[in-house]
Amino acid sequence: MLSTPLSLELVRGLAELEPTPRGLRTHRLPLWARTQFPDPQLLAMEQQPSGARVAVLTSAGHLELELHPTRVTYRGADRPRGRVDVLVDDVLLLSDPLTGGDALEVDLQTGESALLSGPSHRTALTDLPPGPKQVEFWLPHNEAVELVELRSDAPVAPIDPGARPRWVHYGSSISHGSNAASPTQIWPAVAAHASGVQLRNLGLGGSAMVDPFVARTIRDAPADVISLKLGINVVNLDAMRLRSFVPAVHGFLDTIREGHSTTPIHLVSPIHCGIHEHTPGPGLIDPDSIGTPQVRFAASGAEGDTALGRLTLTVIREALEEVAAARPDDQNLHYLDGRELYDEADGAEHPLPDALHPDTATHRIIGSRFAQKVLGAGEQSRHAPRP
Repeated sequence: MLSTPLSLELVRGLAELEPTPRGLRTHRLPLWARTQFPDPQLLAMEQQPSGARVAVLTSAGHLELELHPTRVTYRGADRPRGRVDVLVDDVLLLSDPLTGGDALEVDLQTGESALLSGPSHRTALTDLPPGPKQVEFWLPHNEAVELVELRSDAPVAPIDPGARPRWVHYGSSISHGSNAASPTQIWPAVAAHASGVQLRNLGLGGSAMVDPFVARTIRDAPADVISLKLGINVVNLDAMRLRSFVPAVHGFLDTIREGHSTTPIHLVSPIHCGIHEHTPGPGLIDPDSIGTPQVRFAASGAEGDTALGRLTLTVIREALEEVAAARPDDQNLHYLDGRELYDEADGAEHPLPDALHPDTATHRIIGSRFAQKVLGAGEQSRHAPRP
């Protein structure tokens, strides 16, 4: 068996790989951004490699990826493990549940936590068909990992990075993939696969706060199309008022345009979410749901309290549409109402299990609609790579 050193040539969708005593820790934000704002929630989310994958060309019949996961668990609540999804020539061959790794167990009632350690995990492929093929190990979207080793019985090579258009997406835990069963079933992965584009996912659970360092990260990233799904975290953290939100979005767009003067940018407002449609945050965990099979979220603001600029999803949508309209010279800026991806009728038919995040089937619906409305599924030339 050959051992191949892992690098960003082989691991797509990341900003950096950080050496550790065990291997390489994945990061979706660069070191300078993590140093500038070392918020524990942000750092925990950016380490989870949502949308990232080890992608190789090989004739190997046997490949295996060893990694060491770290996850957060809640005492008394059963949270499904992350998975490694393996695609061979774009077809899902294996969805491998993680085992072992480390677990930070949190008691939601007391706030106390304890670290439980375990062994590394190995995802193995055997008896692959002969001949050249493209193999992608999609890394877990909901657990942090350290990549330990990639082994194979034949050499592996990187996939041509210019073979497909590059899509950079920024969003909240919904874009991160919360409640999806596996990494290729988060809605950005569904949309990328349907549209034939390569994904860099900056969906950051609880942390899509229109942060300037994320705008600079996107500015400096190769991209043929960019999407920004803004609003839900600003509302459920009660982080801004309308007066600060609107110029923050303009500044975010200005920064991205410094590096992408004509790249299509799609400004996307929140999907339907009943608890925050007309009620400001902060959001909280419904105390009556703690200890039950399904923890649920709620809004703690007063319904309709927007007179002093407090934000609801209704206010956010109006503001984002006005931002786009206020930039008429930017012909490559497009606004999409998030309810075109998931609206109130969808909410009745496919309710959000925890009142905030879609389930796997709904991720599929959102991803399919996004592919059609934004990425031009079936018409990839719309965002073809530049010369």
